Amino acid sequence: MGTNIVFVGWDRPSRGREQISTTLFQEFMQYLGGQQQAGAIQSFESVFLNPHGGDLNGFTLIRGDSGKLDALLSSEAWETYMTRAGLTMDGFGFLRGVTGELLMKQMEGYMRAASA
Repeated sequence: MGTNIVFVGWDRPSRGREQISTTLFQEFMQYLGGQQQAGAIQSFESVFLNPHGGDLNGFTLIRGDSGKLDALLSSEAWETYMTRAGLTMDGFGFLRGVTGELLMKQMEGYMRAASA
């Protein structure tokens, strides 16, 4: 499983844009499925969170090779999806991250720096 990730999170659809955001979500899931089949990403998983009073109500976690994720994030298709999502979803954003072995490497570096 890939240790490089892209985290795409959101709060909720903007008022009056619920139908548009639902359609966009379905299109984005198909897009990611195609990216996975093409080998551009290793996997993805979307999560809807139960109501909890916070401003993160769902996310998609995309896993892949660092270079391939860089290429994905700089593609025109990605930019279009992110722009459309920003216009139809409140609290929308995405960022890179690491997990697994890379997380442990970063923690080791943090611990060395903190003890210096």
